Amino acid sequence: MAKKPKHDEHNSPVIKALNLILEMELAGVVRYTHYALMVYGYTRIPIVSWLRGQATESLDHANKAGELITHLGGHPSLSIGPLLETHNHDIGDILRESLEHENASLNCYRKLLKLVEGDSVMLEEYAREMIYAEELHIGEVDKMLRKPGDVGVFYK
Repeated sequence: MAKKPKHDEHNSPVIKALNLILEMELAGVVRYTHYALMVYGYTRIPIVSWLRGQATESLDHANKAGELITHLGGHPSLSIGPLLETHNHDIGDILRESLEHENASLNCYRKLLKLVEGDSVMLEEYAREMIYAEELHIGEVDKMLRKPGDVGVFYK
């Protein structure tokens, strides 16, 4: 019988890391959809559009993670990452909560990269691609949180 690769078992660290990513991204879908429903005021339309785009992107990211899980012989989780309802729906509050969620997701991708470095080029490239995307997104949210004219980063 052929020896199986070390990350195709249901409970392997790589499958667990990918399932955590899947759960975090699914939480992002719910979170951004909820936020889009709760935006009011003069700037509602562009912000709602942006939030719905983020929900779609999170779903795309969840699908990528799920496809990798099944590619490796694992079983995608039906769980969802943490959802915090603060009942604070000011745009600034929404963006700060979004920033926290995105940083948590970024850390999941960084952990995956550490797990697979030197073992799987496919998974390394996936993790790097997602880290790149998350860092760009965090930078975008950071810029949105700055007051007009502020050039320094909001969050570090």
